[in-house]
Amino acid sequence: MNKSQKIEIYDTTLRDGTQQSGINLSLEEKILITKKLDELGVDFIEGGFAGSNPKDEEYFKRIKNLELKHSKIVSFGQTRKPNSNVKEDPFIKALLSAETDFVTIVGKASAYQTEKIIKTSLEENINMIADSIEYLRSKNKEVFFDAEHFFDGYKENPDYSLLSIKTAINAGAKRIILCDTNGGTLPSEIYEITKVVLNEFKQDDLFGIHTHNDTDTAVASTLSAVEAGIFQVQGCINGYGERTGNANLISVIANLNLKMNKKTLVTDKNISQLTNVSNFVSEVANKRPFPFQPFVGKNAFTHKGGMHAAGFLIDPKSFQHIEPTDVGNESSISISELSGKKSVMTRIKNLGLEKILDNKDAEKIIKVIKDKESKGYAFELAGSSLDLLIYKYLPNYEPKFELVDFMVIIENKRRGSMGTGWRQNDQEHPMLSEATIKLRTKGKSVHTAAEGNGPVDALDKATRKGLIDTFPEINKIRLTDYIVRVVEEGTGTGAVVRVIIESSDEKDVWTTVGASSNIIEASWLALSDSIEWFLIKNSQ
Repeated sequence: MNKSQKIEIYDTTLRDGTQQSGINLSLEEKILITKKLDELGVDFIEGGFAGSNPKDEEYFKRIKNLELKHSKIVSFGQTRKPNSNVKEDPFIKALLSAETDFVTIVGKASAYQTEKIIKTSLEENINMIADSIEYLRSKNKEVFFDAEHFFDGYKENPDYSLLSIKTAINAGAKRIILCDTNGGTLPSEIYEITKVVLNEFKQDDLFGIHTHNDTDTAVASTLSAVEAGIFQVQGCINGYGERTGNANLISVIANLNLKMNKKTLVTDKNISQLTNVSNFVSEVANKRPFPFQPFVGKNAFTHKGGMHAAGFLIDPKSFQHIEPTDVGNESSISISELSGKKSVMTRIKNLGLEKILDNKDAEKIIKVIKDKESKGYAFELAGSSLDLLIYKYLPNYEPKFELVDFMVIIENKRRGSMGTGWRQNDQEHPMLSEATIKLRTKGKSVHTAAEGNGPVDALDKATRKGLIDTFPEINKIRLTDYIVRVVEEGTGTGAVVRVIIESSDEKDVWTTVGASSNIIEASWLALSDSIEWFLIKNSQ
């Protein structure tokens, strides 16, 4: 393949990605992700399994009225059933009903799968592939053929797997996608087998690759296929997909562009959208962004105290393989009890406070960090609490609000006395959580109360209720994760606990920390830091 030739990007997040346990996208969420993928500039978006459910049927109806700038929508289906008339086959009818110009059909490219799983003859499977593609082509459809189980099939019976591909080509398929359906083929095998296929058929712009991540090598296998000469790559945003997932399209695109000098998206500038797209899809799919995800995770370019951080401060290239902004990410220094004055001053500069705070302030801040971490805090896990600690050393710093006191009540609401309604049939009775809080903000005191689904939720709602008139923007804050860790093991229920709270709005994600032997106090410390940090950022 020509080295400068663009690699096609085929996204299957809306179909294969939703097969991951825990992901269930609504119709509106699928539309939102479609728009985002189009903005990114992927070539093809697989919208769903045509005819498999009412939601996907409605998606294909709705998507016809959506003006996309670049992406083409693809409907997914399968070859006709064994020993059936292609014109009457329900799978083929469903594909046609989606009314997309591009369709992808999956068919067996493995002799074992043909005989043992779909229980038909090798000859009939070949007829199914040919009939389905030829009929769809007669209806003016551009057909992509997913050669399912191709690599496993090739290793067992190469002649038959190659015959299935040849049949699809002769029938008029526009792309042949080599599928590592079980995810068990290693990158070196992918390269070698793909080379054999490309040498056999000698068509540079015909073949694609679809890998699964069961051996944790899906991205590497995809890149190996490109090295062998593959023209199209398939995958899912953030590596979503059934079992352990599909090839992570974020990493594939980043590697192709920044490491292999391949063109993928509409323009090279679109690469800088990768972090935003990754976080957006995570949010819509209700999946917490993985902080250690290569290229786009919030810790992908985070450097902790020690040799790495020191080298990074001298020259970022010493411990970063790319410029983080190339993918829309950023570098950071993780501050902990191991950190030195230089690391703290770097954090101060990143906040734009270097003209106000100096080395003496940095030394004071380090002492506070070490003292707090000895009591259970972990600032490397909660950058926003660290930033807030630095803000508090500003000579003109005034907190947005201050706690006077609070009280939390937790009650098991039971209907009768013991023996007359007390946990009958082992059923739990409703729990009531109520928080009463007194705050001081902008020279006035507020006293309010609220109920919640638990003590922390009640405390959060009471705090917001007390501040909403002064700071109406706090309604944008959403608590996205709540983590409790025991710091001092072996001390039973009196142990110090660390609470990490992750919050977000429509623009940012931030993390705060609190520590105490009382879990409610630890939660309040993290919660109040989250609100304070948000108010400071939104007042700048």
